[in-house]
Amino acid sequence: MSQATPSAAQATEQTLDPAAKRRIIIVCLCAAVGGFLFGYDTSVINGAVDSIAGTTSGFGLSSGMSGFSVSCALLGCVIGAWFTSQIADRLGRVPTILIAAILFIVSSIFSAIAPGIWVFIIFRFIGGLGVGLASVIGPAYIAEIAPSQMRGFLGSFQQLAIALGILASVIVNAVFAGASGGADETFWFGMSTWRWMLLSMLLPAVIMLIVSFKLPESPRFLVMKGKDDKAAEILEHIVGEADPRAKVAEIRRTVQSEHIARLSDLKGRTFGLKKVVWIAMGIAILQQLCGVNIILYYDSSLWKSVGFSEQAALNISVYRTIAAVVVTVISMFIVDKIGRRNLLKWGSIGMTVFLAVASLGFYQATVTDAGISLPGAWGPITLTAVYAFYLTFCLTWGPAMWVVIGEIFPNDIRALGVAVATAVNWIGNFLVSNTFPSLKGMVGIGNIYAIYAVFALLGLIFVVKALPETAGVKLEDMKAE
Repeated sequence: MSQATPSAAQATEQTLDPAAKRRIIIVCLCAAVGGFLFGYDTSVINGAVDSIAGTTSGFGLSSGMSGFSVSCALLGCVIGAWFTSQIADRLGRVPTILIAAILFIVSSIFSAIAPGIWVFIIFRFIGGLGVGLASVIGPAYIAEIAPSQMRGFLGSFQQLAIALGILASVIVNAVFAGASGGADETFWFGMSTWRWMLLSMLLPAVIMLIVSFKLPESPRFLVMKGKDDKAAEILEHIVGEADPRAKVAEIRRTVQSEHIARLSDLKGRTFGLKKVVWIAMGIAILQQLCGVNIILYYDSSLWKSVGFSEQAALNISVYRTIAAVVVTVISMFIVDKIGRRNLLKWGSIGMTVFLAVASLGFYQATVTDAGISLPGAWGPITLTAVYAFYLTFCLTWGPAMWVVIGEIFPNDIRALGVAVATAVNWIGNFLVSNTFPSLKGMVGIGNIYAIYAVFALLGLIFVVKALPETAGVKLEDMKAE
């Protein structure tokens, strides 16, 4: 894969004036609203799931049905991600964002007022489709509209928005439950509190819908559709390109007019696929196989085991999410300076070490249905390792994966490539989330964390051996080997 020389990157940076920087930051922030809803939707269910499954105000579900009512959204994410490229290449990047917003609105309203579990599942699945669309189109759009020297910073907006969405949902859930007395309690207009938790997603979804009407279309999509004049206008007035016509000509050399990428376009000489496809899918699934989405499954029990009250342990989840936002912001400012490979490499090393320490701690644990307890110093040691792993992930693999898959593909297959990689990421999420309960009983929690440590180590090997550096490389120079 081609790499830009430092002088080329510096020359480009000199042409980007402060006003252009401000405009492009605003555009990418608006585009990342989908990431906010991505995080909000996948997290808001956590405060409601017990009440949804219960008999007081919910549907009286079995454990299996309760699990499916949550995981059905993940299935929607996979399907939504898979089909995003066809929508994005046919209709455009911005219309795809608009469609995702509509799906979020529909899901928020009808899952909140669902009279029965199957209606609830259908509209949670629809919300998953919206998450799938947003998780693909956000990184792809930002990569396509961002100047190369700011692409890592701007691409990290996706992960920042996800973290902010999770934080917002945690706060909303806590406020609603605190105001009403619990998720099962009746709140405004006779509706249960958990229903208001789900309905709260309506506000950011409407904001996303409004914002989508204001976003400029991706210049690379416009060139693909033969709209060179409009692409040049956006490149000049939004991106701050000094010679927009030359840039359009450069883009033109890397896209096929009116071409909608198909799976056959991903075929290559490396085990049947282009090498870049394997790289993107590898980065995408390794991000999930380190177990990040369940790694904090026992954190409330751990806090209680070292002397904190139940309420204090629950409140810490808010502080944890704030810390995740802070380190994500730090990542945004360093990813273009130190490069994607270095960020992922050092992140893998830290994650492997902290997961190994957590694994040793959990080998000492006594696990019951009520929670977990660790003897002596193993409580604070394990707790520290778990949180150090999580914050290391948020600093490195969390944002950098979205940056890499958004920019690594050449123009003519970017939307499809990001869709395939994101679908693989969601499949990894689904596998980790659904194998944890059974693996816990089969091999023990200490061994599960050891498995995640092995995958973090494999991530290091994969980055060192396979991942090219994409920092400073123009999208037109990305090669599909």
